[in-house]
Amino acid sequence: MRTFGGFKSGDRFFHGELRGDDVHVLAKPYWVEVQPIGQVFPLATLHIDLPVAPSKLMAVGLNYTDHIAEMKRTPLGTPLIWFKAPSSVLPDNGAIEIAFPEHQTDFEAELAVVIGKTAKNVAVECALDFVFGYTIGLDISDRDLQKTEKQFGRCKSFDTYTPIGPFVYADVDVSDVSLELWQNGELRQSTRTSRMIYSVADVISFASQSLTLFPGDVILTGTPAGVGPIHDGDQLEIAIENWPRLRNSVSIAERASGRDAEESSIITT
Repeated sequence: MRTFGGFKSGDRFFHGELRGDDVHVLAKPYWVEVQPIGQVFPLATLHIDLPVAPSKLMAVGLNYTDHIAEMKRTPLGTPLIWFKAPSSVLPDNGAIEIAFPEHQTDFEAELAVVIGKTAKNVAVECALDFVFGYTIGLDISDRDLQKTEKQFGRCKSFDTYTPIGPFVYADVDVSDVSLELWQNGELRQSTRTSRMIYSVADVISFASQSLTLFPGDVILTGTPAGVGPIHDGDQLEIAIENWPRLRNSVSIAERASGRDAEESSIITT
């Protein structure tokens, strides 16, 4: 398994490959080319930043049978795909800022895929050839807006609503790995990726029939049962196997009360 990420040294941002306790600086984003420039930093001296910068951020819904049941939905027969704003991504240890504190806003832990090669109309059998690697994702969802608007794009795309990281892992098999989320130290979600209705290969092949996937694009592959609301002050931790955990705190966005009042006015008019 190889490990990649985004790092900061002072004001300088760069992508690098983590080897042991050292980060080897890359000339370009790893999904473009893994080209070390010969400069090495101890990881302990760096700030871990966003590991991804996707042109497209996609998500898959209703991909675990137990989650379909808890949401009182029925299987669709094909992957349910929508887009999240790339501006919603948040790094490890960042604060999720609840946009509307009066709304129910839920956590959803997910395996995330980072595309490594341009993919269009690819077959399931070769779809994994287009994957660079995998990381941990968290899909934050405003349920009030989701129910009112009958679509997923806006309710899941507020700034900070897609924590991702801390690193991206290449040369790893994720067909049957554990996925778990803790809220304030209590286990809330627990599954294995082998329970997904549509595998990573299925999702990539299906998505590529409709649009072109580019290197660096990110796909969230769905969440299991156990989703629940977040609150100011919460601490969330998500783990996949023995990878370093994605950790994020929860707070209320500045001017949230003003936006909430405005939102209520919009919905009722």
